[in-house]
Amino acid sequence: MPRQIIPAGSDPTAIGEVSAPPFARLPEPALLFFHRAERWNELAAGHDLGPYLRFLAALADVQHRIQQRLAEPEMPDAAVRERARSFGMPPLDRGNLAPDAAAETLDRLIAAASEIRKTVAAADALDRLKQATRAKRNGMVRNVLADAIPMEALAEHVYVAAALQVHFARLAARLDARALMPVGDGACPACGSPPTSSIVVGWQGAHGARFCTCSLCGTLWNYVRIKCTLCGSTKGIGYQEVDGGPGTVKAETCDSCGCYVKILYQHKDSGLDPVADDVATLGLDILVREGGYRRGSFNPFLIGY
Repeated sequence: MPRQIIPAGSDPTAIGEVSAPPFARLPEPALLFFHRAERWNELAAGHDLGPYLRFLAALADVQHRIQQRLAEPEMPDAAVRERARSFGMPPLDRGNLAPDAAAETLDRLIAAASEIRKTVAAADALDRLKQATRAKRNGMVRNVLADAIPMEALAEHVYVAAALQVHFARLAARLDARALMPVGDGACPACGSPPTSSIVVGWQGAHGARFCTCSLCGTLWNYVRIKCTLCGSTKGIGYQEVDGGPGTVKAETCDSCGCYVKILYQHKDSGLDPVADDVATLGLDILVREGGYRRGSFNPFLIGY
């Protein structure tokens, strides 16, 4: 059963330890997916979702390996980025991606994913993606970027989402973190995407600070504690976890919007990954939903659950 943790006003971690956290930390694509693959393999051992987690580990390894021969991604020019900043918009416009901008990344991911072990259903989905026309693939890209993935084609879109994570992480890594600014609650300052989860870090100079984690580009942005990461409310915030757990992953619930987003206490367990551990704690999602809360974050690897 889920257990209600201390409500708003008394978040369990010592906030007083926070020094001067940066507003944003950009992703390191060369390490991001490598470490995520390791984490998924670690979590798979003895887990009820073990086969799926091992598949995701193999897919994350593909995300890591295909970067080696990819061409440099085409960045928005400086004038476009400055214009976006002046209007309080993210420098990477996920809603205006050029039709073939991520085509090479997707092609390479499809080819490499053909070699990994997968279920019959996942293999069939990959075959359908291979056979899809460029126009149909571009439509799938638009679906993922609009967070509007059709239920009848979930499996194909998982591969597309994985390719887009690589593409946007490589774009975001080339930004200037110092130039990023808040663009609204629940929106990544680099690309405007929703968070997957939030993490409380143990970094030197930022111990105890909370960062939201982008579901698309992997950028982290600093966000005040005991505040809904989706609607910005500070009222009716609560924390729930599964009884008997280690207390390192909880659901931060908001009575104002009726949603929840997981919060991971990385300063207590440095191995926690905001995407991998979100999937591995699916049981928490199920229990919190039974309490009437809706999942407010986005994780392409949990669509359909």
